[in-house]
Amino acid sequence: MKINTALILCAGLGKRLNPLTLTKPKPLLDIDNITILERCINLIIKSGAKKIFLNTFHLSNQIFEFIENKKFPIDIKVIKDGKEILDTGGGILNMIENSKDNDFIIFNPDTLWHKDHIDEIKKMQNFYFDNKLNNILLLANRKLSFDKSLTGDFSLSNSVLEKKIDNDFIYTGCQILNKNLFKEIKDSSFSISKIWENQLEQNLLYGYESKANFIHLTDLEIYNKLSKSN
Repeated sequence: MKINTALILCAGLGKRLNPLTLTKPKPLLDIDNITILERCINLIIKSGAKKIFLNTFHLSNQIFEFIENKKFPIDIKVIKDGKEILDTGGGILNMIENSKDNDFIIFNPDTLWHKDHIDEIKKMQNFYFDNKLNNILLLANRKLSFDKSLTGDFSLSNSVLEKKIDNDFIYTGCQILNKNLFKEIKDSSFSISKIWENQLEQNLLYGYESKANFIHLTDLEIYNKLSKSN
């Protein structure tokens, strides 16, 4: 089995990258003359998805124009959050609730996705379906992080995630979720961590370890370092 639909979360305000993001949405910032959103879309195409839903809120017209002008070789639907930003979980739910698909691969575009991730994402999908899971998160050991200030989000043991005092693994910004995880959610705006916490309590939150270097566009300092190194 293979996932047909990818989601990209593009609605955030990107405050940690002010003043750049006062006039340009974070996904349209570029590193080495390519926007981080384009890197993400190219990865999705190479990973085998057939269509993309992309949510937007902050400076949304720029996202619409970018997608329209680029003419990527994949079906992309841009969906506005609405009058208020819906946070990560609400943004996902808003994109998937009218879809006939059940499983979605979800990306944050502020990770610099590269070719080393393609095979890992395909293997993570296979693991997800082979083990009949309803969630899985792609994780990187914090030793592989370009931003050394980042602390770990989770501990990983036999593909099961836990939260301890000291955690070695960082969420990379790629996950697979099943639509049924959202059935009991009544809120329209909520963080995806609400879903994660529910699964953690049942020891049912799963992880797949990435061996690729992890580069996350955390803030203005990291952006400037990356810009100078390219």
